[in-house]
Amino acid sequence: MPATVVVGLQWGDEGKGKTTDLLAESVAMVVRYQGGDNAGHTIVLGDAVFKLHLVPSGVLHPHITPVIGNGVVVNPQTLLDEMAMLEARGIDTAKVRVSEAAHVIIPYHIALDGAMEARLAGDEIGTTHRGIGPAYADRAWRVGLRMADLLEPRVLRGKLERVLPEKNAVLEQTHGLQPFNLGELISRATGGASGCVRTSRTPPSSCSRRLPMVSTCFSRVPRGHSSTSITARTPT
Repeated sequence: MPATVVVGLQWGDEGKGKTTDLLAESVAMVVRYQGGDNAGHTIVLGDAVFKLHLVPSGVLHPHITPVIGNGVVVNPQTLLDEMAMLEARGIDTAKVRVSEAAHVIIPYHIALDGAMEARLAGDEIGTTHRGIGPAYADRAWRVGLRMADLLEPRVLRGKLERVLPEKNAVLEQTHGLQPFNLGELISRATGGASGCVRTSRTPPSSCSRRLPMVSTCFSRVPRGHSSTSITARTPT
């Protein structure tokens, strides 16, 4: 399948979202393959202005299947909120798909992001404090949680039980912050803040707030180098 790849070569604001939205008119899929909700893509549709942080820009086109690939780190709450915003403004999000291999941003990632920036005291990197860097660090260390883990409570609990003590120790001992509770994290991941994850086993009407279908068929979406890049795939 041929593809057109949009890559940012600066620190953002190159117009990747606008470019992708333009290219989306003649393609079948738009794929986010890197970054997270630190992106800010502004799209204008007539007099309406849409600011997207996680959902691919192609969502504004009804013929497009927007895909969040395995190279993206996903904050489930941000995704739910953004989809709700789009639905409220008349944009159908039923086609949005997320790779089951995409890593999940956990609340401790956000806490660590802010704490590490504060610790640099004037020499901070200037992150968005959304947990992007810490989530990618866990991905590299092979201790991160993936979207598929949200489908399996036993697996989710097991992974959190292994990693949470170390995260809490860093938060408490290094940064003087409150630790996270295992039960609360599991509740938020499986039925609280993130609603439920819809799969082929879950009827669409089974929950009022749901993440888009987690699909294995997009688990090999190409990985890129820009934190806000998007891949537009042409139809077969």
